[in-house]
Amino acid sequence: MPGKKDENLLERISELESELRAKDAELAQMRLRLNATNSRLEQVIDSIGHEIKMASKIQKLLSPVEIPNIPGFDFSTKFIPGMKSGGDYFDIFEHEDRLRFGIVLSSGSGYGISALFLSILMKISSKIEARRGLQPHEMVKAIAAEMITEMKDKDRASLFYGIVDRRNFEMHYCLVGDIVGLVQVHGQDALERLAAQSPALSRGYNTEPHSAKISLNSKDRLILCTEGLLRETGKDGKTWGEGSLTEAIRQSPRQGVHELRNEILYRCEAFSGKTEPDRDQTVLVLEVKDKVIKLAKQ
Repeated sequence: MPGKKDENLLERISELESELRAKDAELAQMRLRLNATNSRLEQVIDSIGHEIKMASKIQKLLSPVEIPNIPGFDFSTKFIPGMKSGGDYFDIFEHEDRLRFGIVLSSGSGYGISALFLSILMKISSKIEARRGLQPHEMVKAIAAEMITEMKDKDRASLFYGIVDRRNFEMHYCLVGDIVGLVQVHGQDALERLAAQSPALSRGYNTEPHSAKISLNSKDRLILCTEGLLRETGKDGKTWGEGSLTEAIRQSPRQGVHELRNEILYRCEAFSGKTEPDRDQTVLVLEVKDKVIKLAKQ
């Protein structure tokens, strides 16, 4: 005959079994809700990924596929769309004055900023031709005045705007933000860094930009890179950085502009281990290929 203690034990076991069944039922309901939430989350991620891919494709279509044939200069460019964020845009364009050409490169904190920049650039592009003597900082100032009123608090945009005059092989430029510009003078190991004239454009931008000037000679090179390249991370979380960029340029075989561009991108990809970068990357390389003959200004 079971005693009182045994009866209490059996009763307690029965209670625990009942509680366990209730917990199992509750856990099953939680799993159903979790599966439903995961399904919705996957749909959202797929939708966002699709939108990013579509935006990157549009961005790529807007970037120039043909570089104008400008006597005396070789160009090599590459735009790689980011898988998580983007905002790069570049163009090389001739002026009505055929002895001058321009270079514009921008890097925004997102696709919306890039679209805003492009729309403003198209809006005020007539000023480039209407006023041949317009200095780069005046164009940057005009672009900034239009952009900052439309930017949100976290929006940022870096911009390089340069004009090269083939009469004297001088480049006047204005650089704002974190685009890296380097000049590789032929026959010298050191690289000259183009100094930024102001921080990146933002909603609170109140800096008065100015233009700077460099002189180019035969076989000199100009290398421009956007933030996505410099901020690419490796498996250890470290960024590729400007030091790695300058090392890639120095160690690149002295061949053509395409070889230098490819060496830069190859080294960055090898560092990150990614075939597709997180953020838009743009590299632009220019080289003076002819003997420099300084023409008198008209």
